[in-house]
Amino acid sequence: MNAQKGFTLIELMIVVAIIGILAAIAIPAYSNYQARGKLTAGLSEISAGKAAAEQKINDGSDWTLPTDIGLQGTTSNCTITSTMTAGAGTIACAVLNAPSQVRGATITWTRNKAGTWSCATSGLDNDKKDLAPKSCSQS
Repeated sequence: MNAQKGFTLIELMIVVAIIGILAAIAIPAYSNYQARGKLTAGLSEISAGKAAAEQKINDGSDWTLPTDIGLQGTTSNCTITSTMTAGAGTIACAVLNAPSQVRGATITWTRNKAGTWSCATSGLDNDKKDLAPKSCSQS
C-alpha cells in the first residue's frame, strides 16, 4: 500500500479558514494603528514650532504664518496654520491624506497669555476618540 503524500483538501480548507479569521482580526487593528500614527505624526510636526513660538513671544513678536516659527505650511501629514497675538494663539494641523477614521481631524496647540500650552484634537467621531494622541485630548 502506498503512503499518502501531500495535503488533503480538508486540511487546506482549514488552513484557509484560519488565515481568513486572522486577517479579519488584523486588518481593522492595523487600520486603527495607521490612523493613530497619522495623528501622532501631525502632532509631532506642529510641536516642533512651540520652541520657536516661545522665542518670538519673548522677543515681543506676533505672527500669522507657520513659516515665521520654522514650520512648513503644508507637509505630507498636515496643513499647518498658526496665529499668535499678544502672547496667546494657536498652532494647528489639519490632517491630510488620512485614513477614513481620522479624515477631517485637526490637532491644535493653544497657548494662553499665562504661557500655558494645551493640546486638543477635534473632528473625530465619538467612537474614534481613542485614536487621539494621549497627550492631546479629544475636544
